[in-house]
Amino acid sequence: MRISALLLTATALLAAGCGGGDSGSSASTGGVEKADLVVGMLPLPEVAPIQIAIDKGYFKAEGLNVKFQIIQGGAAAVPDLLTGKLQVLHSNYVSAVSLVAKGTGKVKVVGEAYTAKPNNFALMVKKGSPIAKVADLKGKKVGVNTLNNVATLSVSALLKTHGLKPEDVQFVEQPFPQMAGALEAGQIEAAFLPEPFHQTAASQNGAVQLSDAFTGPTADFPIAGYLVTEQFAKDNPKTVAAFQRALVKGAEQAISNSAEVKTALGKYTKIDPATADLMVLGGYSTSVNETRLQRVADLMLEFGYIPQKFEVKQMMLTPAAS
Repeated sequence: MRISALLLTATALLAAGCGGGDSGSSASTGGVEKADLVVGMLPLPEVAPIQIAIDKGYFKAEGLNVKFQIIQGGAAAVPDLLTGKLQVLHSNYVSAVSLVAKGTGKVKVVGEAYTAKPNNFALMVKKGSPIAKVADLKGKKVGVNTLNNVATLSVSALLKTHGLKPEDVQFVEQPFPQMAGALEAGQIEAAFLPEPFHQTAASQNGAVQLSDAFTGPTADFPIAGYLVTEQFAKDNPKTVAAFQRALVKGAEQAISNSAEVKTALGKYTKIDPATADLMVLGGYSTSVNETRLQRVADLMLEFGYIPQKFEVKQMMLTPAAS
């Protein structure tokens, strides 16, 4: 499968880092406590500002050597963050909130990666499927990349607006690159897919969008951010502030010029330009909004992902002064 091959290629490529950052020690630390940073991230459009910040020298200008390492998922990479193998982790917010709320780790959100925008995450069904509306999913298998995470949470909220409960469907784990194939083969009857996977499923297999995955109560839902451990933030305030400044510049470029995003995608994902042109991008942000992030924790509580009310305030980190 084309996208699968592309992402595997990206994994091999990015494990060694790329772009403007070099692998040696920093020539100029710029006063930061730690110049060399490894960011664990998924090869998805939402991390384009990292590539942009590398390419344009924003990290270098702050005295940072930033490399990135492709991860299998935010939750799976948490141990590497907690043990210091990664200094920064790109993670969906459901994993992050769960980590802190359950006392597994203490992390701070130092930047926002992505918020959902109309039709950049989709619930897809096979061409010719008898499933014509969300309510038809009762008793069906719905493919998600990870159980009890952001995909199941958003689908659960969607089901509720159509009179169904999460228990009315069977969630089935499938990695995104294999999801369209599983849908086509009938292993699942609906698939939660982000860009570019739902575009590929539609163009290659004729898959049809059943619904926007984030709509109604989950419209503009915050998807993912960048995490550091609480201890790292405490020990390296200048480094964190430098990272935030450079990331903001990368995000500003992503927001103002989609061509910059498409150029970045071609470097770290190998998504071809034709696919990139069709993609519906989500929302990049230059700041972390506590009120918006609280929506994640509140929805998690509603669907039993966390046992009690959780205030995300303890995960917030105010950028240090320049």
